[in-house]
Amino acid sequence: MRQHCALKHGILKEFLAEFLGTFVLVLFGCGSVAQTVLSRNTLGEPLTVHIGFSVGLMMAAYVAGGVSGGHVNPAVSLAMVILGKLKIWKFPFYVIAQFLGAFAGAAAVFGLYYDAFMDFTSGILSVTGINATGHIFASYPARHLSVLGGFIDQVVGTGMLVLCILAIIDGGNIGAPKGVEPLAIGLIIMAIGVSMGLNCGYPLNPARDLGPRLFTAVAGWGMEVFSTADYWWWIPVAGPMVGGVVAAVIYYLLIELHHQRDEPEKPHEEEEEEEDEEDEDSSLKDKYEMITMS
Repeated sequence: MRQHCALKHGILKEFLAEFLGTFVLVLFGCGSVAQTVLSRNTLGEPLTVHIGFSVGLMMAAYVAGGVSGGHVNPAVSLAMVILGKLKIWKFPFYVIAQFLGAFAGAAAVFGLYYDAFMDFTSGILSVTGINATGHIFASYPARHLSVLGGFIDQVVGTGMLVLCILAIIDGGNIGAPKGVEPLAIGLIIMAIGVSMGLNCGYPLNPARDLGPRLFTAVAGWGMEVFSTADYWWWIPVAGPMVGGVVAAVIYYLLIELHHQRDEPEKPHEEEEEEEDEEDEDSSLKDKYEMITMS
């Protein structure tokens, strides 16, 4: 009975940590986009958006990292399941928490900037047009981007995110100093943002994209958030999941599989004992020679 209660309490802690971590990510990330768009670029630019999402992910990892690992991304959680770093039965709880946290984060951004939204849009919330605001919360493709191009973009972008995260937390690799891992992970987002953001704004996270998209659907933007751009919405959901799995397999096969495993402790201890005995024997021999010479 106690074990069962402890198990329920443990998963509840991890659920709440993932919820709060994802909330922080979306609040800072989508908040930076909202400030840029609603101020008509007077209080923001692409670089400030990159900083917002980078710092948002870093703070999310600090908030949740010590409790749940701070995945805040279903693609990362799936990669951890593939590598055996997360129990598969926990995966649905993590994903639900991440989606709810992202939804709540989007609601917080909308509430924070409600008056600015009404002023900017004159009360008409739209996904397209000169006063479009749907892209504040979710990703939409650039005009040049095809469906296949968008899918590849998300597989590659999320793959690089997961690959670098695995390197940072890998104890057999260089890794990052304890407590600095969130900073390093935040810098991954900065690198991806300045190098892979042209096509669709690097969503890389099904929860971060679909959660706020669902919020916009019920908050006044309507079902256009799903039908726009030939039903683009599924690309930043499916692409990152595939990218996370591919990155996990690649990192394991090319890096983690080749780590040197620790040797058994007993033989090492026996060698140390033999060396100690040899040292004692040589010490006694030296003493004996000194006594003989005297």
